Amino acid sequence: MKTHRFEKRWQDVVVEPEMPLEKAIEILDRGGLRIVLVADAAQRLVGTVTDGDIRRALLKHRPLDSPVRDVMCKHPHSAGSDWSKDRILAVMEDLELLQIPVVDEDSRLIGLETLHGLMERRTLDNPVFLMAGGFGTRLRPLTNDCPKPLLKVGDKPILELILESLVNAGFHHFYISTHYLPEMIQEYFGDGSLWGVKIEYVHEEEPLGTGGALGLLPSNDIDLPLLMMNGDLLTTINYRELLDFHRNHDSIATMCVRQYEHQIPYGVVQTDGAYIQSMDEKPVQKCFINAGIYVIAPEIVRSVKKGTRIDMPTLLEKQMAQGEKVSMFPVHEYWLDIGKMDDFQRAQSEVGLIL
Repeated sequence: MKTHRFEKRWQDVVVEPEMPLEKAIEILDRGGLRIVLVADAAQRLVGTVTDGDIRRALLKHRPLDSPVRDVMCKHPHSAGSDWSKDRILAVMEDLELLQIPVVDEDSRLIGLETLHGLMERRTLDNPVFLMAGGFGTRLRPLTNDCPKPLLKVGDKPILELILESLVNAGFHHFYISTHYLPEMIQEYFGDGSLWGVKIEYVHEEEPLGTGGALGLLPSNDIDLPLLMMNGDLLTTINYRELLDFHRNHDSIATMCVRQYEHQIPYGVVQTDGAYIQSMDEKPVQKCFINAGIYVIAPEIVRSVKKGTRIDMPTLLEKQMAQGEKVSMFPVHEYWLDIGKMDDFQRAQSEVGLIL
């Protein structure tokens, strides 16, 4: 039998079929779970009452002293006690349910799952690889004695903000690549236990590029798509949607991209030989740029031999040349690459947007 951590207050919203509608409305409002569970004397589930049921009853001018059994849903969906969290979540998403009662083999109530609660508790077993080995040359003198990922934005290092956003999304197994001042990063984050996760480190004796660092990972331990991310990015991207996108597009890799606009400060002339075809005054060019976040299949990790020097774009181009599909995931959420001093100062003023 699966072990569940149900909503703690679910027993507070269990009522008898004869309870007056007015009282059930009070329990619905007070309970905060947006559902009332109707059970008989043996605690068998016989119905549910939601906001929608209440609204329909009021529109029909049902008296408030009517028994709950007259307005409840008499054939509610329920989950079995042996269902996994993923199965429950899949059913709820398919049926567009916000809550689902959990019953035993005799239809007796044993708990309640909510979509919000499941999403909060759902873990993601995909490993995460954070690239934290750069010198941060463009941020000197701040990085003279401190690796860029440990520079503070607000009151926390950049890499800690990244780690916390990923932990909150459900990830729990991390790899961090280091090169410049590695001992400072390892001392700060340790084994990850302070965040309730596992952190392992790979060290680049010489810079190998973003793709080459993959060759240092224990590739035999990676059997799920790997989320890879530069250690100097602040973003509110939805990582679950990214993983779903990658899976649904059946690609060997997915690159996150960001739309970039650049206005040419001059009039652009289109020509045909010696003749002008058109003129465009200060046009705005739009393109997608690499956002420094990837999801890659395990076989890509295994393809990079230890000591290979290669960057990610080149690695992905090699995959495409071999006929593999590489998808792009547009990032519309907040995203900031802290590469220059101006970016670092901007991050200080915008840190509230990501917390």
